[in-house]
Amino acid sequence: MGKWRPPEPVISKQRINEQIRVTPVRVIGADGAQLGILATDEALKQARAAELDLVEVAPNERPPVCRIMDFGKFKYQQKKRQHKGHSHQTRIKEIRVRPKTGDHDIEVKVAKAREFLSHKDKVIVTVIFRGREMAHVEEGRKVIDDVLEQLADVSKIEAPPAHHGRRMICTLAPK
Repeated sequence: MGKWRPPEPVISKQRINEQIRVTPVRVIGADGAQLGILATDEALKQARAAELDLVEVAPNERPPVCRIMDFGKFKYQQKKRQHKGHSHQTRIKEIRVRPKTGDHDIEVKVAKAREFLSHKDKVIVTVIFRGREMAHVEEGRKVIDDVLEQLADVSKIEAPPAHHGRRMICTLAPK
């Protein structure tokens, strides 16, 4: 494992102010109005007069399109938009119960499962059978059905209850 390094600074792909060497350019004002095709020096003067920056927004056009705007504010909004695009990574959470788990304990576990589902996580409900409990699988089925009934308003069944060895498993997804 390598040594921790600070993240690399983001290098702007857009040219601003004196970095724009192409002349003439099509200029869009701070209010969004077309100012027409101007020499780069003239466009820079107008941007300075408005105390803003001249930013190249479409470098591949002929002539290139530049906009008069506050570049710092623009970069901030772009970064904010980029972070907003990150969606929640769905995780799988599990609650485990036994056929003889008490009612209050089940209520606590259901409340926790409800919290997981509200955070858009999937929940696996597992009933674990030990020893002679295997002879009374119907007791475990009652427990899992009770949990499913309590969570019916916030979840949908992704995988119905199925018996896997000493476990009965059901998967719930948020509605």
